[in-house]
Amino acid sequence: MLDLVLAILHHPLIFALFSVLIDELVLVNPEMDPVVAAHMASIDMWYGVLAGLILVVGFSRSVFAATGWPYYEHNALFVAKIAAFLVIALLCVRPTVVFIRWQRAPADPAPGQIAVARRHLWVELVLFPLLLVSAVAMARGCGEF
Repeated sequence: MLDLVLAILHHPLIFALFSVLIDELVLVNPEMDPVVAAHMASIDMWYGVLAGLILVVGFSRSVFAATGWPYYEHNALFVAKIAAFLVIALLCVRPTVVFIRWQRAPADPAPGQIAVARRHLWVELVLFPLLLVSAVAMARGCGEF
């Protein structure tokens, strides 16, 4: 039953994280105004909260759920999934810093800051499917070494 509950929690969290990423990508654009720019930090806060919850629930699934840690500790796809998650996490640092600056000093966002934030968000979005592909393949027994 714990496996089911953790899976039910894990999947919606992932969809929510993806939704926040899409929201950020749509809102951060060359035409954005200072009000939207100042609001980006609070939107981005949800991105961080959801990512943290995904880690907690995901590792709980890995350790306490049906297959247990021995299944995951010898799986290259699990390592790839965690690595992709960490790369995405590192990529989100720069936009987060920019969003906090916009919140602290509301003004028209500089075009260069918008471009950098959008570039990072796009790379995060492009890497996101690696998480899903790794998870699907792992669930079918692929990746063991």
